[in-house]
Amino acid sequence: MSSHPIGGPCEDRGNPIKATLRPRRGRARYGPLVRAYVGLGANLGDREATIRRAVALVDELGGVAVVGVSSLRETEPWGPVEQPRYLNGAVALETDLRPRELLDALLDVERRLGRARDDEERWGPRTIDLDLLLYGDLVLDEPGLDVPHPRLHERRFALEPLAELAPDALVPGRGTAAELLRALETPPQETGPQADAVH
Repeated sequence: MSSHPIGGPCEDRGNPIKATLRPRRGRARYGPLVRAYVGLGANLGDREATIRRAVALVDELGGVAVVGVSSLRETEPWGPVEQPRYLNGAVALETDLRPRELLDALLDVERRLGRARDDEERWGPRTIDLDLLLYGDLVLDEPGLDVPHPRLHERRFALEPLAELAPDALVPGRGTAAELLRALETPPQETGPQADAVH
């Protein structure tokens, strides 16, 4: 797995950054800031350029500030569809948007970069993929919105950049990003008579 060092400093990695939120129309003041994490992925076209543009567009959203960007890594595609390899990463955000507002804003960024979710094959190739991984310590299960991302704990391509930004980020009900990544890297223990045999 190769890595592309486009990441910037993040307060979670010991380099404090001042988050500057841009006002949103119709809002005189902000609610409390929440730290959220968004997974990044692309496997069509100029993947790195598309991801860089996505990060810039997310940072331009009202009520959102990007405070950390992971390095990117090449990963194998997920699912049964034959397709090119992905570049994957993650960003850390500070936001006062509510979870649904943030998701809608991320989907709008995807559309602006040419993704048409209604026309694509499930687990098929993506111009850009922005997944809301964590929103503070919130657990939410609504139509079209699950937080934490329901398969985050199973996906190395999402956990690696998350753990790079914030190893202690808690995935509610599962453990920290670092713990979950270690669990994926640890082969399952054999059980039964052969496991107890002396070699």
